[in-house]
Amino acid sequence: MSNPAQRATKLFVQTFGTQADDLYQAPGRVNIIGEHTDYNEGLALPVAINFNTVIAVKHREDNLFRAVTDAFPGQIKQWKFGEEADVSCDNDWVNYLKSVTAAMYQSGLQAKGLDLAIVGNVPLGAGLSSSAALEVAFGTAISYASQLHLSPLAIALLAHRGESQHMRLDCGMMDQMISALAIEDHALLIDCLELESEEVLIPENLSLIVIAPNMNRKEFTMVYEMRKNQCALITHLLGLDSLRDLSLHQLNQQQASLTEEQFRRARHVITENERTSKAARAIQQGDIARFSELMAQSHQSLKDDFEVVFTEVDLLVSMLSKKVGARGGIRMSDGCVIALIEHELTDDVINLVEQEYLSQSGLEAKVYLCSASSGASRIS
Repeated sequence: MSNPAQRATKLFVQTFGTQADDLYQAPGRVNIIGEHTDYNEGLALPVAINFNTVIAVKHREDNLFRAVTDAFPGQIKQWKFGEEADVSCDNDWVNYLKSVTAAMYQSGLQAKGLDLAIVGNVPLGAGLSSSAALEVAFGTAISYASQLHLSPLAIALLAHRGESQHMRLDCGMMDQMISALAIEDHALLIDCLELESEEVLIPENLSLIVIAPNMNRKEFTMVYEMRKNQCALITHLLGLDSLRDLSLHQLNQQQASLTEEQFRRARHVITENERTSKAARAIQQGDIARFSELMAQSHQSLKDDFEVVFTEVDLLVSMLSKKVGARGGIRMSDGCVIALIEHELTDDVINLVEQEYLSQSGLEAKVYLCSASSGASRIS
């Protein structure tokens, strides 16, 4: 199969009858550790992966945008810069684009229109942030085409603002930041309060594998939204700006102010921030046994304190953990399973997923062999 850049170029010609001027890309991501911390202004350790969204564009002299994607063949969506309708009213894919231009317009930026052909290979519904890849690739294309000279962080901020304010999808900054700022062969330790990041080199002897169990994604999303609302309520009850402001000692002192469930939810966020910082240090020091331990603790906290681990996912993590031991880290990550393990275990992990897990669960999971990739860019 041709790569996304070739497919985007072909789709552009088929749709608009002319050649595109430029190509832009932005990657999806998987979060190594730091689950449900980003929207609580905490720490996260994501890595961009070698699955991306590519946009072929042609410059226009007016303010009209026309977009097509191979995910929904035959649909040409169009809108004018600064004249976006309410983008929260439906689940149309073009709203992710319109929210970016709406955020730019609201920020006082001016941009000329583009014709766009969008192609991607970020698996949809697998927890790998195909939406942020689309937003950041589009923001990057506008920045170049309209000579706005926006920094990667500025593009990430605009993409996040569009999604949170215009689409009314309350989310943290992690997805947009890693898609815009990622560095090849590295994860980024992101501080979602200060909007700062630190490079963390992935050791050469580790393989990055993502497994997408065949699970009910709609139900998972509903639970995710419930947890966000619970965290917001806890923050309000304790008179805080975010759970990032709370230490474990302070939480213990405030335990009487919360229900037992609320206490456990807050405890996960606080301890997950601590684990994320420690995991980044363990990776930098090559202490894979310590990293493995922290990943296991993260998964257990998600299961017991945050209660977001579905049975089929927990089974897969348990099976993989027994196989890998202290030679890598395994845990649930946004509904998928991440395995950062020694190279020699790669075939064992794949065989376990495709044979043993299928036999025990009756579910066929998809395996993605990934590498740590760079962030959004113009494709020369």
